[in-house]
Amino acid sequence: MNNKKKYSYIQMSIASPEEIRSWSYGEVKKHETINYRTLKPERDGLFCEVIFGPTKDYQCSCGKSKRSSKLETRCDRCGVELTESKVRRERMGHIELAAPVVHTWFLRNSPSKIALMLDMKTKEVEDIVYLASYIVVDPGSIESLQKGRILSEQECSVYQRQYGSSKFKALTGAEAIKKLLKDLDLKEIITELRAELKTATKQRREKLIKRLEAVEAFYKSDNKPEWMVMDVIPVLPPDLRPMVQLDGGRFATTDLNDLYRRILNRNNRLRKQFEQRAPGLITKNEKRMLQEAVDALIDNGKRNKKVVVEKKRPLKSLSDLLRGKQGRFRQNLLGKRVDYSGRSVIVVGPDLQMYQCGIPREMALILFKPFIINAIIKQDQENQDNNATKINVKKAKEMIDEGHPIAMTQLEKIIVEHPVLLNRAPTLHRLGIQAFEPKLVEGKAIRLHPLVTTAFNADFDGDQMAVHVPLSQEAQAEARLLMLASKNILAPKDGKPIVTPSQDMVLGNYYLTIEKSGEKGEGRVFKDVNEAEMAYENGEITFHSRIVLSPKSLNNPHFTPEQLNKYIITTYGKIVFNSIFPQEQPYIPYVNEATIENLTKGLPEKYFIEKGVNIKKYLQENNQDLPHPFKKKFLSQVIAEVFKQFKLSETSKTLDKMKDLGFKYSTIAGITVAASDINVISTKAKVLAEAEEKVRRYDTYYHRGLMTASERRTNVINVWKETKETLEEDIKNEVNEKCIDNHIYMMSDSGARGSISNFVQLSGMRGLMAKPNNETIDIPIRSSFREGLTMSEFFISTHGARKGSTDTALKTAESGYLTRRLVDVSQDVIVVEDDCNTDKGMCTTALVAEDGRVIVPLLDRIIGRYTNKAVIDPQTNEIIIGANEFITESIANTIVKSGIKEVYIRTLLTCNCKNGVCVKCYGSDLSTGEVVERGEVVGVIAAQSIGEPGTQLTMRTFHSGGVAGDDITQGLPRIQELFEAREPKGKAIISEIDGVVVSIKPEVSNRFEIIIRNKDTQEEKKYLTDSGKVVIVREKSNVKAGDKLTEGLIHPRELLRVGTVEDVEKYILKEVQKVYRSQGVDISDKHIEIIIKQMLQKVVVVNEGETDLLPGSYISKSELYGYMEECINKGKITPIIKPVLLGITRASLKSDSFLSAASFQETTRVLTEAAIRGKKDYLEGLKENIIIGGLIPAGSGIAFADILKHEPEKEEEKE
Repeated sequence: MNNKKKYSYIQMSIASPEEIRSWSYGEVKKHETINYRTLKPERDGLFCEVIFGPTKDYQCSCGKSKRSSKLETRCDRCGVELTESKVRRERMGHIELAAPVVHTWFLRNSPSKIALMLDMKTKEVEDIVYLASYIVVDPGSIESLQKGRILSEQECSVYQRQYGSSKFKALTGAEAIKKLLKDLDLKEIITELRAELKTATKQRREKLIKRLEAVEAFYKSDNKPEWMVMDVIPVLPPDLRPMVQLDGGRFATTDLNDLYRRILNRNNRLRKQFEQRAPGLITKNEKRMLQEAVDALIDNGKRNKKVVVEKKRPLKSLSDLLRGKQGRFRQNLLGKRVDYSGRSVIVVGPDLQMYQCGIPREMALILFKPFIINAIIKQDQENQDNNATKINVKKAKEMIDEGHPIAMTQLEKIIVEHPVLLNRAPTLHRLGIQAFEPKLVEGKAIRLHPLVTTAFNADFDGDQMAVHVPLSQEAQAEARLLMLASKNILAPKDGKPIVTPSQDMVLGNYYLTIEKSGEKGEGRVFKDVNEAEMAYENGEITFHSRIVLSPKSLNNPHFTPEQLNKYIITTYGKIVFNSIFPQEQPYIPYVNEATIENLTKGLPEKYFIEKGVNIKKYLQENNQDLPHPFKKKFLSQVIAEVFKQFKLSETSKTLDKMKDLGFKYSTIAGITVAASDINVISTKAKVLAEAEEKVRRYDTYYHRGLMTASERRTNVINVWKETKETLEEDIKNEVNEKCIDNHIYMMSDSGARGSISNFVQLSGMRGLMAKPNNETIDIPIRSSFREGLTMSEFFISTHGARKGSTDTALKTAESGYLTRRLVDVSQDVIVVEDDCNTDKGMCTTALVAEDGRVIVPLLDRIIGRYTNKAVIDPQTNEIIIGANEFITESIANTIVKSGIKEVYIRTLLTCNCKNGVCVKCYGSDLSTGEVVERGEVVGVIAAQSIGEPGTQLTMRTFHSGGVAGDDITQGLPRIQELFEAREPKGKAIISEIDGVVVSIKPEVSNRFEIIIRNKDTQEEKKYLTDSGKVVIVREKSNVKAGDKLTEGLIHPRELLRVGTVEDVEKYILKEVQKVYRSQGVDISDKHIEIIIKQMLQKVVVVNEGETDLLPGSYISKSELYGYMEECINKGKITPIIKPVLLGITRASLKSDSFLSAASFQETTRVLTEAAIRGKKDYLEGLKENIIIGGLIPAGSGIAFADILKHEPEKEEEKE
């Protein structure tokens, strides 16, 4: 690409027969491939050297000529051109067909293009193509025949007997189709269709528009309709369909060769029959077979049974080579296989720094081989004596294989400045690939820093990871500057730290910061930290003893002058914990939610003690409300705070220290688990007895016929659910801070492992289990794990475990596919300008559910965005922040504290950029906390941020062992439903007008009729609810258009029909957030906004005005602006449009780029459409540029893309 883009656009069109012949280097006449005796290609066959070029460089086929000094170009005996053998990858041949055949893409892909052009049914066209019926092309003087009438074979022979075959002309096969297509007058058809459109009925209109689209596509492009019928077929270059000799002397061949062979056989047979003037019936059959052979080559199995080889395996046709995951697009163009990579099992490397990974020495030798060879040879040249033997590449390779000391020394030098990339599959988001500086280790396993496991979603139970070596200088710079693990502290999905200590590290820090009353050495006073350390070493105090210390000795600038003259109450453990932070960070003696306030306000006075007070007595009197130890969530907040204050370098250092502290002190703590740590809860017998009594009562009701079986079942299930909840409450009361010595409690409370629901199962009861079909089994498991399960209980619980495993497998695939669709729809959303200068925005409030729960607080929704209007303090009337300014965390806190409930912010949904978005509508880049830079690929990041937790959620059931309760079944399917804009299950009825509910009447079979009247227009609407649906409005209550009248979910398309675009945007955003937040996953609004923006990027034409648009056609908003501008400038009537909501799959397929759409799904259909329209792909998105092997127009490629935008115009001027 050497800083010059090769193409300004790529165009697709239908090839004319002349063009196909111009590509070709000669006609393939025989079906032979290779002579099995001499192993040379047969002349005029599928591998002919005269047509396709020599098999060996500069050698002809007969052996007479090799490239000699005369520079002859062709052998005079065998006619082979003397050139490089690689031309066999690019030279095409052709087959001249004895009879024309129809291209199956234009016939079979629905809607059939040929049928549309000829205004016939697809079935009728097929009957003609496969010679089952005839079509009249010239009725002559026969009145009962019309042009275009279809005759069966019998009818045709009747007419021929009656009138003689010279009186009229009826054709069959591809010739007939070709003649009909050739006779079409496109301009006239367009005029007729447009005239008819004005008066047509709705149903007829749809048909007319489809036909008009097809005819206009041909008229506007340079394609001719008759080119859909082929007289000549191109033959792929032979090196793209090779034959290889196997060990036993047999040959393995590519399927395409078999398909070409069948065509050639049938074609030659047909030609012979024509020469011999064979009867019509025989030639007719041969023509059909030829048509079927060509169909199989282009798209096998499209029409009838697939053509198979002996072992019943269908042959791979040209379409199959493009289609699907293994096709050309997805396998070879969008993702390449790489060399310089290795993979191995990962083990923990607790001694590594954040930016390091351990690479086994053997692996590094091979991975860095070319670099080592280069270094060895270079060193040898520098130290060269004249008479010493030189080291060449071969010798250097031997030295590496033998593990020579020189090779090892060079490896050590090379590795210092050369980052490597580590990747763990599945790569669900960009943190699945990170760069590390390699450190050589013994053994065969890769060592991984324990803190980066969260980002990779890795654990050390046998996971494997792949290592890749960036080769070029640019790749190494990118790895070091952007991808180094120590730079990826924040998660792009919500801007919170993703490298949070977990498990042992949390436990160690928790243990270290426990504060206990009455410990050894309580109330001791120390001059400074060293003195306290000495006391600990001598066993006079423990980590948890409450001691007193002069604040001056802590060297912390955040104490007030008054506090410096007192003593601070703390523990030795907390002194150690605080020693890992930078000096400027305030001393942390207690858990405080908003650590930011610590910085400004200093510490509360209750942690200080006046000099001269009786310290021991004071501590004994104030031992009730001791500070909590530091839990996982708090550590996460501290890290976020350190990041805000000191940015990357300090944060990664602090994290490393926190990790070391955690490992060290969890070892010292010696935390173990024994059966005696778990006690069966004391209230259990009583609670169970009450539950069984209730169940017995329901059984009695059921046997007496007072209750149906399903009612009994529901009630019983509710009883056991409540019982489990009661036990959970009891356990919470029994297991509290008093149990600080109980190690299981310690693990769960610190956030290292386990949760309250584990306690319920350990010492309460396991509860209800779910069947594989999601039904709950109404027999609960009464035992807990501490007591042990009975045999029947054990088998009931196996249901849940197995369900967990199968769900994991199935839903992982579902979620992966969702991510793929999301990436596809949003891949070309890039930050392209600094400001789009829009005056629009969105009024943002906290997202609240119907039951009043806050889904997303206002604070989360405004941090890191730009304002659209100034925000004014309601009390003081002062401006807190002006319009178009960036809202930082502190400003956001001020806004929320001043009691403001709504803020107008710039949003991606109202961004004015033609393609892409602007900096101000996006706001901050969540992974850095800074304002986003131009060139950031925000679309892909949005897709990954939404898709990655999708997979996380699907895997969640896997850990709870299928305990019946909330499962993600509402989760993932609901997300898919929203993003695909499908009709939801249990759809609610919504009001289409503003007005008042006049009446709600009960109807038959538990239904209701609701009548709404608009006061101003007196318009009335009647709605009939579905059976059993709950009505949620009352008589005389006011409703707005788009309000729900019954329970259920709103269909977004209906909401768009009756409401505004903004209503739909807000609804989808809220519903998506509801699903994720209910599962405890935080995702920033801006990611969801990008996807919604893409779903609404098209509009549908209602009335074309004075343009050549078609009613009912979809166009993108940027196209629409072009039409509007043109109409306004020329004083024409502008088109009328309405917004349309497309699901993500349809939005991807309707992409303006056909390369992007074809590489997503329905490849053949997309390419057929593109060919007919003569579509141009201007290569604006990421996928298109990757496919043609160019730089993507993002990141450092964006400046490059800017330069090129102006170049094509200059070229056009020259023309």
